Amino acid sequence: MLDLRYVKKLVEMLDDSSLDSIEISTEKGLKIRISKAASHGHAAPVAGQQAVPVGVAVAVPVPTTSAPQQPVVGVAMPVDPAVAAMVASTLTDIKSPMVGTYYGAAEPGGKPFVSVGSHIAKGQVLCIIEAMKIMNEIESEHAGVVKEVGATDAHPVEFGQVLFRIDTTSGHTVQDAR
Repeated sequence: MLDLRYVKKLVEMLDDSSLDSIEISTEKGLKIRISKAASHGHAAPVAGQQAVPVGVAVAVPVPTTSAPQQPVVGVAMPVDPAVAAMVASTLTDIKSPMVGTYYGAAEPGGKPFVSVGSHIAKGQVLCIIEAMKIMNEIESEHAGVVKEVGATDAHPVEFGQVLFRIDTTSGHTVQDAR
């Protein structure tokens, strides 16, 4: 059974720390993920005293005392769904080849490798993904223009998650970065 006092203590610990989220798994297969980041303004229900099936994450909203969350910078959001579908069909996705932590710059607070509107060359470093304390440079397989950035700096990414959307039909030529 899930002890609500335990969850509340985890929330307090997270709130008092500099971490953005924590995830805990028990020997019985219960997983709990608590995050400071707001997820579209809707709080997920909390499973009080009931057992949670294996593999199901319980989301607990965490009150924050800091400034409200800023929107992700550089993500293009078309308004019309028909336009969005047409635009998406002309873009090439660059996906994460591994699970890890996304870094958009070589050092904290440094200039990002790329941002929305950047012209990129094939072989150019787009970001770094840290996996098991190893920094892996992610290079572009295409030349083009960055239209969307799908990850947030210093946050986890999953295998196959879209990191960037690149317009490869922009009609310009960029030299190979290698």
